[in-house]
Amino acid sequence: MGRVGIIGVGQSNFVRGYPGSIRELAFEGFKEAMEDARIQIKDVDASIIASAPEYDKQRSPAGVIAEYLGLIPQPTFCVESICSSSSTALRMAYSMIKSGLHDIIAIIGFQKMSEISSSESQERMGRGADIQWESPFGTMMPAYYAMYARAHMARYGTTQEDLARIRVKAATYGQMNQKAVYRRPVTLDMFTDPESTMSVTVAKPLRVGDCCANADGSSCIIVANEENAKAMCDKPVWILGLGAASEAVNMAGRDLLTGLSVGIEAGKQAYEMAGVTPRDIDVAEVHDCFTIAELMAYEDLGFAKPGEGRDLITSKETYREGSIPVNIDGGLLSKGHPIGATGGSQIRTIVLQLRREGGEMQVKNPEIGLVHNIGGVGLYGNVTILGR
Repeated sequence: MGRVGIIGVGQSNFVRGYPGSIRELAFEGFKEAMEDARIQIKDVDASIIASAPEYDKQRSPAGVIAEYLGLIPQPTFCVESICSSSSTALRMAYSMIKSGLHDIIAIIGFQKMSEISSSESQERMGRGADIQWESPFGTMMPAYYAMYARAHMARYGTTQEDLARIRVKAATYGQMNQKAVYRRPVTLDMFTDPESTMSVTVAKPLRVGDCCANADGSSCIIVANEENAKAMCDKPVWILGLGAASEAVNMAGRDLLTGLSVGIEAGKQAYEMAGVTPRDIDVAEVHDCFTIAELMAYEDLGFAKPGEGRDLITSKETYREGSIPVNIDGGLLSKGHPIGATGGSQIRTIVLQLRREGGEMQVKNPEIGLVHNIGGVGLYGNVTILGR
């Protein structure tokens, strides 16, 4: 059936308190993507809505959003894999186009997390773990990733300063990203300054500066079969490789606590499908919900050997001018993390990079990009490889 290409990308501003409804929020990312693709609503023959449930009152939001966006009577589908929902939707869209069922599909990811309080949000995030054996005992996202951080420190000698360097990098590029929540500079000194919020412990050894924040936002990716992609788009970006994996929900069922097995497995699949290796990746977006998550991603994806990920950030190899630029849009740490929209935002960044439209954040002449999107505490993992 030929290749599948991305012909349009869009994203709303990520904010802490969006004043409108979820359908209005979804429209913002959709509008930008449609203008980018330069197509009309009638050209879109299916939509996939990606969102994690329980953050708003609307049950089955796909139909409501599709109606508001004018995407009826075309079929619409709802996809959820927590924080990796958007990239899971891309995998689904790829399959539907390759099968010949559809020609052009709009993937709309959204989350309006400000509908509930921070404490309610943490409780719902905790439900992403096992509600029988873990979350009732108070385990939440920062605590889970703190366990991974402690394990990594115990085995490899990783330090809190190594993690802080990742947040400093994120802030370096977050200041350039007009759609990011946090656009302020961050220095290493702030992590040891008792007067700085960045130094406050959340779940030892993770501090406030090591954690991303919830946000409201939407993203949209428009994909098409090869015939339409070539006819409608001057610079289509092709989906070269897709990898996906899942893991035991309980920590007790896992063998690895210094990396995420879903990232490793999904990466292997994507590299094999694309016919490339980690050395071929020119720019990457990885799921940095916490600083330790980015560090582990370096190693899980083969950018560094286990235990040597900290060398990449210390030597600034993951900066824009380095050998493997990572999260040069500020990542989740600066952009914020509107769960259903996050994967789409990551994909948008890589598409813009490959089209040489990254602005201040542009990496020099990238040909192949990678997106690493994790759901929950390594429960789901998607790796997508894109090329010019």
